[in-house]
Amino acid sequence: MTKVMGAAMRRIQAGNALTAFGIGFTVPFLYIYVAQVRGLGSMAATSAFVAFALGALVALPFTGRVIDRRGPVPVVMGAAVLASVGALALGLSTGVVPILLSALALGAGQAVMQPALATMIVWCSTPSTRTRSFALQFFLQNLGLGIGGLVGGQIVDESRPGSFTLLFGIEAVMFLVLAAVIATVRMPQVAGLKDAMPQKDAVPAAGSGWKRLLRHKAMVQLCVLGFVLFFACYGQFESGLAAFGTEAAGISPSTLGFALAANTGAIVIAQFVVLRLVEKRRRSRVIALVGLIWTVAWVIAGFSGLGHGSAMMAAAAFITTYALFGIGEAMLSPTLAPLVADLAPEGSVGQYNSAFALVKQMALALGPLGVPLGAGIPMLYIGLFVVVSLGIAGLALRLGKQLSPVQDNPSLSRVVAQGGPAVGVAKTVASEPAHV
Repeated sequence: MTKVMGAAMRRIQAGNALTAFGIGFTVPFLYIYVAQVRGLGSMAATSAFVAFALGALVALPFTGRVIDRRGPVPVVMGAAVLASVGALALGLSTGVVPILLSALALGAGQAVMQPALATMIVWCSTPSTRTRSFALQFFLQNLGLGIGGLVGGQIVDESRPGSFTLLFGIEAVMFLVLAAVIATVRMPQVAGLKDAMPQKDAVPAAGSGWKRLLRHKAMVQLCVLGFVLFFACYGQFESGLAAFGTEAAGISPSTLGFALAANTGAIVIAQFVVLRLVEKRRRSRVIALVGLIWTVAWVIAGFSGLGHGSAMMAAAAFITTYALFGIGEAMLSPTLAPLVADLAPEGSVGQYNSAFALVKQMALALGPLGVPLGAGIPMLYIGLFVVVSLGIAGLALRLGKQLSPVQDNPSLSRVVAQGGPAVGVAKTVASEPAHV
């Protein structure tokens, strides 16, 4: 069983990395492609991003039940084929309507892949190995995105539309490679959720998947926390914070590029160092610490916009902000996704992963709401997100009260399993209701 799970996990992670490489190839250049290369203007380019997000929001509510009923493998393969068709069509489209339809298909395919791949990782891991598995996934995704963006930047040429067609064609191939790799995965006969964590609050047995989830207090609190996390971080990277940097802090586009590179670099460099620090600590407190780190990041961003220092100091402060966000992301990657899996009742991991992915997509879709504040009232923008980041710490500590000791700190399960001194923990776990 262990060999089967290990072989399956290697294929899943390889597919993750290849897909991220393909996405990194195109996402940074989508706006330029639609607005300038195809000559359709900024409104059409913005509409393409909206269609991309809409595809995800339409598909995700139905994804979880399909994963739980049919299994994650056919869902990943179907989503990969849909995304491949969308990417290739996008590279060949010249009009607004074909581009929007292509973006809709690409967005839906990419969004559906996320919870399906996450479910495969859960099935091929145990609570004791899940943290490292999701950390590795996040590391490979960021590495693939970074390399894809660098290589793609060397291929594109605004004067040659064919170079963008080539770019989207490579992305389409990467999705098909993912489908081929996943088709070879031999899933273990017994899903990893047989070893799932005990619940502190019993999950209602009656009702449909969504009704059941919405009555699960800990999962609802985690979704609220996740929404705030994604809105305050990912939702601001390429929208509100970028607008603040260019308008209030006078940051040049090249400096913004360095800041994004610093974010990716911080994740790649810090991921496994951070993992050793957080995997034996309470998840709720790790998330609360991320909120405090991001509070410092927003304060430093505010300093870059005050205009009291040199342009070099402002640029350094802005780059530091993005790097601190990257460190926080590296702390979240081995924390949030495994916690979603450990909260899911047996047979509902796909539903829970899809719900959390939907929360993320909603936060990203609403992220551009920060643009008017970031560009027009910059210090209010900074102050608001300082408060939001402090709120993340408070929400995380509140969530910790809804978790069992082992859900909050999975390392305790290994201590108990090895006959360690955690007798009190063992009694607590034994007295709590199991998954329904």
